Amino acid sequence: MLLQICALVFAGRGRPAWLCMLLLLLVFGCAQAQTAAFRFKKPGVHQAQIPFVLQRNLIVLETWLNGKGPYNFLLDTGIGTSLITDPYVGQELNLAMEGRFLVAGAGEERPLEAFQVPGVAVRLPGGAEAPELPFLILSDDVLNLSGYVGMPIHGLLGSDVFRSFVVEIDPEQQLLTLHKPAQYRAPRGRRWARIPLDMEGRKTYLTVPVQLSASLTLPLKLVLDTGAGHALSLETTSDARLQVPVTHLRTPLGRGLNGNINGCLGRIPALQLGQYKLPALITSFPDAADVAQRAETPRNGNMGFELLKRFKVIIDYEHNMLMLKPNSTFKEPFEHDMCGFDLLATGPDYRRYKILRIEPDGPAFHAGLRVGDEILSINLMPAEYFNLNQFSRLLHSEDGRRLLFVVRHTDGELFTTTVQLKRQI
Repeated sequence: MLLQICALVFAGRGRPAWLCMLLLLLVFGCAQAQTAAFRFKKPGVHQAQIPFVLQRNLIVLETWLNGKGPYNFLLDTGIGTSLITDPYVGQELNLAMEGRFLVAGAGEERPLEAFQVPGVAVRLPGGAEAPELPFLILSDDVLNLSGYVGMPIHGLLGSDVFRSFVVEIDPEQQLLTLHKPAQYRAPRGRRWARIPLDMEGRKTYLTVPVQLSASLTLPLKLVLDTGAGHALSLETTSDARLQVPVTHLRTPLGRGLNGNINGCLGRIPALQLGQYKLPALITSFPDAADVAQRAETPRNGNMGFELLKRFKVIIDYEHNMLMLKPNSTFKEPFEHDMCGFDLLATGPDYRRYKILRIEPDGPAFHAGLRVGDEILSINLMPAEYFNLNQFSRLLHSEDGRRLLFVVRHTDGELFTTTVQLKRQI
């Protein structure tokens, strides 16, 4: 049987990892029911607060499976079925696998295998549980989310969480609050923007005005995607009026299940969310023509957490509503990596950093850095003192800033150089 998954991990050039599960269409004939999979374990409980880690614009939750854990799962509105990306989890839990499927996704390499796991007992902090949650498990950890995120990542929790609760996300406090829909009362106040949501299949969409040029603003249909670390992605194949900006970077956007994804990065003038206007958005324009063609519902792109993290977010599937209130980061500019390399975190604690790719003619290239270099220190601070979030902030920090690197080349030679950051878009 064929299982179509189009999953992209966009970690292009040191920017926050872009995890975007664009399509999860199960064709094995046993579609999941639309009933709530999760519940509160204790009767009478109407809400629970769960701390999370916001790492590279991705929400990481501690999760227990069949009584074992904790495992680290990304919380992702963009996928319909939860996914175990680390096959060792299946071995450790001795999970029964009932079906074998081929995976068709964006990319250049051979198809993968995925297996259906019919029912896993899932527990979250705060007393939320799903007695029997179906999963898919990949045969290989091709996404290597741990290396991109900088901590162990074992999989993704999908839309079942959002179909079971009203989900309130506070990025500044790194706190998730789950509410029972029947008892939930939405907040009032003029600062809250209210944006209607459309539920189609197992995905959630919003239609918002997007300014593409001085003379062109279009209502665009976007997937609401908490599992995407970018701000905005637009698919030029969905509408002839969607064009890559004249000023753009041609760059690998990241990696999909079946290989590399290429495309462009540019800025659009603005996007409107209720009464709030977000200017000069860094926007990704993936090449893959089959991204739009494989979508089960026509859409123009998706909105990720680089944008959403600037708000306190309430996602209410029960009432088809997204509520947003700006936080202290709302006015921070959208910036891209100004150094010109991709990093991979390695080692037992993910505090060793190697350069995966160098942007041709970028600042890192001109400073003499090479693919495979291990970063030993930055500004005289040992690299192990930084996590990937802190590295990302440095690389996005200021046009013209100088950073002193000490690296070890693949031949063992130590090399010291200064990189001058440069805003390229």
